[in-house]
Amino acid sequence: AADKIRLIPQDFFAELCEQIIQHLNHKIPGINTAELCQRIQTSGVDINIGDLAKIANSLSFLFSTAARNNLSTEELVTTLGSGVSPLPKHAVQVIRHVWNEQGKAIAVSEDAGDMATVGQFVDMKWKLGVAMSSDTCRSLKYPYVTVTLTVADTAGQITDKSFEMTIPQFKNFFRQFKEMASVLETV
Repeated sequence: AADKIRLIPQDFFAELCEQIIQHLNHKIPGINTAELCQRIQTSGVDINIGDLAKIANSLSFLFSTAARNNLSTEELVTTLGSGVSPLPKHAVQVIRHVWNEQGKAIAVSEDAGDMATVGQFVDMKWKLGVAMSSDTCRSLKYPYVTVTLTVADTAGQITDKSFEMTIPQFKNFFRQFKEMASVLETV
């Protein structure tokens, strides 16, 4: 991961660290590595989303481990410098700054932080469509609903999950959401 971190400009690396800290503090549901990767690539850096996700996971592990062990900023920086493959100087500076500013907040929230073990719902979009025809059938006129769920997994990676439903399936889906809403109102 250290070799790939060298490629990332300091401002993007700082943004990634900030998002990870916010995620660990449960202020945001996850890190949108796809969007960040696209912006980094637009700036001229050759990095893929898989490498950026690995870096995000490594940093998340680093910050959460440092919080669990209640490391000071200097202890964290010393630990980073003693590794087999030391991090680039700009990365250590960013980590030092972010940990110094927000590290203690993780240490406080980390005690209750293991409650989210299944991921988190972020957003939902839907659209109504009609299949007009296909290669095998000239006149379908078949209505359907496409639903896209945006979710953050337990590591904080944000992904989209899409599926299609018939109108009766969508009505059942909607009915279940109404039931959930009415139950939540009683809580």
